[in-house]
Amino acid sequence: MRHTKARNPGPLRRSAGGDNVSENNSNASELWNEDLAPTAPDHRTWRWHHYAALWTGMVVCIPVYVLAAGLIEQGFSALQAVGMVLLGNAVILIPMVLIGHSGTRYRIPFAVVVRSSFGVRGNKLPAFLRAIIACGWFGIQCWVGGSAIYAIGNILLHGALVGPKIGWLGIDLGQSTCFLAFWAMHLYFIARGPESIRWIETFSAPVKILIVLALLWWAYSRAGGFGAMLFAPSQFSAGGEKAGKFWVAFWPSFTAMVGLWSTLAMNIPDFTRFAKTQRDQYIGQAIGLPLPMAALAFVGVAVTSATVSIYGKAIWDPIDLASRMEGVAVAIGLAIITIDTLCVNLAANTVGPAYDFSAIFPKHVNFSRGGYITAVIGVVIMPWRLIESTQGYIFTWLIGYGALLGPVLGIMLADYWLIRRGRLNVNDLFKTDGQYQYRNGWNPSAIAAFVIAVLPNIPGFLTIAFPRQFQWVPGGFKEIYNYAWFVGVFISMLVYVPLMAGERQRLDADLPMEQV
Repeated sequence: MRHTKARNPGPLRRSAGGDNVSENNSNASELWNEDLAPTAPDHRTWRWHHYAALWTGMVVCIPVYVLAAGLIEQGFSALQAVGMVLLGNAVILIPMVLIGHSGTRYRIPFAVVVRSSFGVRGNKLPAFLRAIIACGWFGIQCWVGGSAIYAIGNILLHGALVGPKIGWLGIDLGQSTCFLAFWAMHLYFIARGPESIRWIETFSAPVKILIVLALLWWAYSRAGGFGAMLFAPSQFSAGGEKAGKFWVAFWPSFTAMVGLWSTLAMNIPDFTRFAKTQRDQYIGQAIGLPLPMAALAFVGVAVTSATVSIYGKAIWDPIDLASRMEGVAVAIGLAIITIDTLCVNLAANTVGPAYDFSAIFPKHVNFSRGGYITAVIGVVIMPWRLIESTQGYIFTWLIGYGALLGPVLGIMLADYWLIRRGRLNVNDLFKTDGQYQYRNGWNPSAIAAFVIAVLPNIPGFLTIAFPRQFQWVPGGFKEIYNYAWFVGVFISMLVYVPLMAGERQRLDADLPMEQV
């Protein structure tokens, strides 16, 4: 699908915001293609319920279902864990709607918005970082979906898919086949663009809600209640194993909750560029993100608590749980997990990197080709090995990429709201000789702010990811890393704003408020 009308024969095309966006000048091929250009009016069709459905579709997934498990293992009670999920997502909602404002107002994707801060060539750095992280998530979700198909096949064929592991792969033929089969499902939607993704998310969201409620009812009725785990006190209570250490555990866990959607907070313009109005993206995101996140975390805890009574032990993995159900419910449950993982992966880990790769190579890569690149990298990284080698889902993976992308988000917020006050020259975002040229297309202020904001978190990350090799790192850096996302956001803003003071004064004098 194309997001703009067909090319005009003349040298200029009227953009969404009223700017003349050049298609045929000598610089255009380096910065412009139809998928990056401002969204045409006839594609601005997303209303608030589409965004609510989009977020509900992304939120209702296996990683969110098991999210509270990691918090409970840290010592929090079930209700504390659910509360932290709610609070963390209420916090990330703020930059989500603020960055989303630029997409709705100027009808451009993240990789073009970020040109105003990093430069028309410097945008390739945040686009690349965002794309690579999304490729990792894409591969991991494909492995989860493929595992569900593998489980269904073994149930229906009485274990016929199980075989010896292929040496260099580390998985058997059945696992690799199921993984590739699930991976191939994504190609259909990649070829048809974001509109097809909106359709499947809008269709699947209410179905997912009904399924979650049915699962909750099944657990309650089978166990005769939700069990003791749901109401057990935290280990931080007086007399508990970790009494008095609540805040020590709270901040790194809370930072991870915020970091969970930090990638989407950056590239949310990829979706809000299709919004009918600002009100639609504000309301839709506010309804679709915090409450469904907390609700699913509660369902995960409640159902798992009930499994203690039903099966004699806590079962957090929904694939394992579905495989224990009786009769046709097994295959149905696993099929639902497969479809659910497909919907989440398309929205959260395909749209963003597809635009990012398109922005890095606009002359050769459009949205579909960017999606195919994402899919290929998702296979090459061997996600099953990535999962095996990543110790600590919360403290290594979630905080780690939050520490990396938080500075980019801080720079974007500072640039759009504090420096430019919501004003962008859309035409110059597609020029190599416009106001976003800076130095050879790179903004030194943004690069400096990014590096300075990332540096304090590197020692702490190394001690968490490789504890044996970096035992010598002072404890203060570990403490800083507990607040990695917040540290990255705030340091980048504090550094970027004074470095760009001259640019702000020039804008106040020369650039009129854009009427959009």
